[in-house]
Amino acid sequence: MRAVLIKDEKGPVENLYIGEVPNPEVKFGEVLVKIIAFGLNRVDISQREGHYPPPPGASNVLGVEFSGTISDVGQGVADWHVGDEVLGLAAGVSDILGSIDQQPDKRLQGAYAEYIAIAATHIIRKPHHLSWVEAASIPEVFITAFQALVTIGRVKENDSVLVHAAASGVGVAAIQIARAYGAQVVIATASTNEKLNWLLSLPNGATHSANYKTQNFASVVKDVTAGKGVNIVIDFVGASHFEKNIEALALDGRMTMLALLSGVKVDSVNLAPILFKRLHIEGSTLRSRSGAYQADLISRFQKEVFEKITNEKGQGPIRTYIHKVYPWSEIRAAHQEMEANNNSGKIVIEIV
Repeated sequence: MRAVLIKDEKGPVENLYIGEVPNPEVKFGEVLVKIIAFGLNRVDISQREGHYPPPPGASNVLGVEFSGTISDVGQGVADWHVGDEVLGLAAGVSDILGSIDQQPDKRLQGAYAEYIAIAATHIIRKPHHLSWVEAASIPEVFITAFQALVTIGRVKENDSVLVHAAASGVGVAAIQIARAYGAQVVIATASTNEKLNWLLSLPNGATHSANYKTQNFASVVKDVTAGKGVNIVIDFVGASHFEKNIEALALDGRMTMLALLSGVKVDSVNLAPILFKRLHIEGSTLRSRSGAYQADLISRFQKEVFEKITNEKGQGPIRTYIHKVYPWSEIRAAHQEMEANNNSGKIVIEIV
């Protein structure tokens, strides 16, 4: 089959090319999906650059989310059939298969390819009202946002939430999920006023905003919350935001750290507020989690959130927002678009 590959296994965007790889083998508990579209995520760029290698046993094919049709069903799968339309999360192995260490021949598949063999626990039936592109934009970003806000952040009614990198796919998903769970204040940060105005204009979008390049977002938080601070911070930025995040959190506040875009080291920080505010700070990744963890998370997400998602023109409380669609022959241009921070919403690739 054809897949997007990386010359020398890592490097600049120019190293991406479409080549040939062996067809994936469907094993017990898996289905084979013919991919129609896949989402582009920051993790793909990090992996391409060599900063975020795939988990042990994983293939070097990029991509963590997709939509497509089932073309084969492995033994032990009862609920899926050839021709079913699905979307899925391209990571993890089934409980039935055991751990990667126990199954050294097990190769996790990436979504930048014509086919993917995936645990049946990691797919969701595609609703008719979503296009292939819209369906492919959902799994990684919405499940990551759900994990950060609900399972880790324990968001609840009347909470206040601060979302960084808010115009990204995960950021837009986090804003909407927070509102759907009853958060009354959702403060979005981004690098341009254009992005912030867009986030404020969305149905169930941000209630307040801060341009982190021109404003102190911790001061904005204090103004908006009458000095109390936010209950939850969703952070992708890391070092440059860390001290102001601590300042922005309320008593018993929770911060989920999902990425470290500004660096991994903080030169100096006052630790006292962490103690006296009783703060909970947790780092999290999704791709490196066990198959069992991911399966449980996908199942809970499907029950609590998935049915509320419509497309951009729909009337649901949560919507997909597509920034731009590229054919996979233009995968380099798609990576460059994300690297330039031009996107508001998801970048999706179609296999054509």
